[in-house]
Amino acid sequence: MTTRSPLVLATGNAGKVQELRALLADLDLSLLPAGDLDDSLTVVEDADTLAGNAQKKARAYHEHTGHAALADDTGLEVAALDGGPGVHTARFAGADATPEDNKQKLLRVLEEVDDRRARFRTVVALIDADGTAHTFEGRCAGTITTAPHGDGGFGYDPLFRPDGSDQTFAEMPTEDKNEISHRRKALDALRTFLSGLKSDPGR
Repeated sequence: MTTRSPLVLATGNAGKVQELRALLADLDLSLLPAGDLDDSLTVVEDADTLAGNAQKKARAYHEHTGHAALADDTGLEVAALDGGPGVHTARFAGADATPEDNKQKLLRVLEEVDDRRARFRTVVALIDADGTAHTFEGRCAGTITTAPHGDGGFGYDPLFRPDGSDQTFAEMPTEDKNEISHRRKALDALRTFLSGLKSDPGR
């Protein structure tokens, strides 16, 4: 994968695109959000693991465009729910659930629960221009609050307070969230990998 070669961001989530742009800004890449493509592509996320979904999305966009593609899948893993909703995080309240629906369901199922430990886990999949798959993982531990706090971020951010902070992700300035987030940690591993490719003239 050469510098300035297009890298398709295989997501229609505007919040994710914004985070990915910020977190990859220091790399010499030409980022192409899926929403900027001339024709749309629908990928059914029906794998039973985060890595499976991330690879499925990235490969679909790689095959669709011929470019390298990057996708991620993120799960919220709640201790009291035996690691759920996990791979079903985006559709916790049903197939057509909105982010608000998901947040309200999580608050309901944890209403009488004292153990509110949780973690976000992100798996990033990169499909190279030659079709080779690479995966990278990041985690962020925290707790689920009893009510939403903050209006930043997206998804479950108003309910997730990372360990060591008195703010939820939604209350934090974007740059502060990006310093400690699960997606940042996964992308740091990706960045290290890409930097290695750039420094190896044989690749």
